[in-house]
Amino acid sequence: MVFHYFGKYILLLQAVFRKPEKYSIYKNEIFREMVSIGLGSLGIISIISVFIGAVTTVQTAFQLTSDLIPKSIIGGITRDSTILELSPTICSLVLAGKVGSSIASQIGTMRVTEQIDALEIMGINAPGYLILPKLLGGIIMIPMLVIVAIALSITGGYLAGTASGAVSAAEFIQGLTTDFIPFTLAVAMIKALVFAFIITTVSAYQGYYTDGGAIEVGNSSTKAVVISCIAILISDYVIAQLLL
Repeated sequence: MVFHYFGKYILLLQAVFRKPEKYSIYKNEIFREMVSIGLGSLGIISIISVFIGAVTTVQTAFQLTSDLIPKSIIGGITRDSTILELSPTICSLVLAGKVGSSIASQIGTMRVTEQIDALEIMGINAPGYLILPKLLGGIIMIPMLVIVAIALSITGGYLAGTASGAVSAAEFIQGLTTDFIPFTLAVAMIKALVFAFIITTVSAYQGYYTDGGAIEVGNSSTKAVVISCIAILISDYVIAQLLL
């Protein structure tokens, strides 16, 4: 049964990457999806990121009870945990709920109202026209959102640490700049790209194969979020195991 659904997923992706009929139409759709996914999610990502960094800093400072450990290590722990795990993974899980459910419900509604059937009758490659702009928009914008999330998380950690007195500004900045490994940013971007692909394609698959009415559209949105979150966590472990 699992291989049956995976096979349908691969065949759908094959149809998505078929040569477009008219590139100009796809270009306009891609820009619209970039605005929807990127700017539409910027607010929630910003709020979550600031508080993730703040909580990480405060909890790290609480656990450092020994006077032998320099407080500057708080900045380093906040930096590494934010870049490697918290920003890409948690932001992608949030986007799976916001963006993924939206994609699944949009395409699912088009399926149950027979709009996709109408596209196919007109000779349009429906998977490519409906899914490819969302896929490219997600792949372009979600890594950018992760970069913003990393910056805001570190800023939130800095503000929380200095405001609470847990660490001074100089010590936090010293921890941020000490023993920084640039490869961690590359790992975060790889995670963001993989997670963006999972969110958009899994959600589109669930919506495209919706069968029934309004209740089934809701079920498809729910399944899209659940399966995307599970796939994100599994791929997160695989990427960490392979690259770190």
